Amino acid sequence: MSKWAVSGVDRRSVFKAGGVGALAVAFGSTGQPMAAGAGETSLRFNDNGKFKIVQFNDTQDGHRIDRRTIELMERVLDSEEPDLVVLVGDLINGDPNTELEAKQALNNIVQPMERRGVPWAATFGNHDEDSTPKTGFAEADMLEFFRGYPNNVNELGPEGVTGTGNMNLLINDSRGAAPAFNVWLLDSGRYAPEQIAGQDFEGYPDWDWLRGDQVNWYLDTSAALEERFGFRVPGLMFHHICLWEHRFMWFASVDGRTEADHARAVKKHGITGERNEDECPGPFNSGMFSAIQHRGDVKGVFVGHDHINTYQGDYYGVLLGYGPGTGFGTYGLGGEGNHRLRGARVFNLNETGKDVTVETHNVFAADYGIDLSDTDQSMDPLPMPEGR
Repeated sequence: MSKWAVSGVDRRSVFKAGGVGALAVAFGSTGQPMAAGAGETSLRFNDNGKFKIVQFNDTQDGHRIDRRTIELMERVLDSEEPDLVVLVGDLINGDPNTELEAKQALNNIVQPMERRGVPWAATFGNHDEDSTPKTGFAEADMLEFFRGYPNNVNELGPEGVTGTGNMNLLINDSRGAAPAFNVWLLDSGRYAPEQIAGQDFEGYPDWDWLRGDQVNWYLDTSAALEERFGFRVPGLMFHHICLWEHRFMWFASVDGRTEADHARAVKKHGITGERNEDECPGPFNSGMFSAIQHRGDVKGVFVGHDHINTYQGDYYGVLLGYGPGTGFGTYGLGGEGNHRLRGARVFNLNETGKDVTVETHNVFAADYGIDLSDTDQSMDPLPMPEGR
């Protein structure tokens, strides 16, 4: 039986009620009991006080996906045996021409988790609705489609807040008595509008950004969790498009972009990993980083979007980082080494007494001996589950 198997219980009810864990810096738990019944139906640290998360992002392919994307996901799942997988946007591209093809494209990337009984959740990126004008299948439809899978743990998200499926997912401590960690998933949108106040965005980044109501939702939800449980529940935040602070951190500067600036940043922020393209945030700073510092609960913000950036660092007490692009069907480094950085990010959470720490690192297709040749290896869609 799989380590994730649950006998005699509806998996959706098991994984939807809440949970918690921890990160980068150590912090404490009060051990206050959860509301009646909640501890019985939530994700939790195992008896050894461990919990593992795997981040996949930018699978970004059509219904005929490159077979190596699936192979990479499967190899990571089999070697890491995560307790939760997060899919961080740009799950599909604009190739699907029909609703069925869009569903097939999505089904391809959830089957590795479904076949293994691994709980998983997804948030969206800027490319996920590229095919919608042809298929009529929008992100709200995609979210409902996801929620029909037994191992999916997505929620519909709060009404009246920008984006699709904004949510948080609590993970209980190893006793199942109190939350130990919180996973935040936000929809960072797609593209900037053509104009605001009669002004276009020529000369500015034209991606989307987290909106003020999303920041307010995070602040309100974070405060409500603290009031409920008696402490600030630590966590990780995942969304597709990077913050401006990701861009600032690499050079430890807003404007300086020199090797000396980066050398200072490495020393100051402990940066590891690669930066092979400019970060692509939206035209406005959302204020989310300031909100996170104000609340003091989110210990790391991890994104995708910029496929060939893999770095992480400690930016004023908050881990900022990238997951490497997972999909073989989208852009990479170019040339013979195009696929060198295809991979995933792993988070190892560990209870230590009343504290939880986190270790995070990337794993790459090359680690598993997967073919990295720059060739098209698209395959037929994986079989759709009955009734999907």
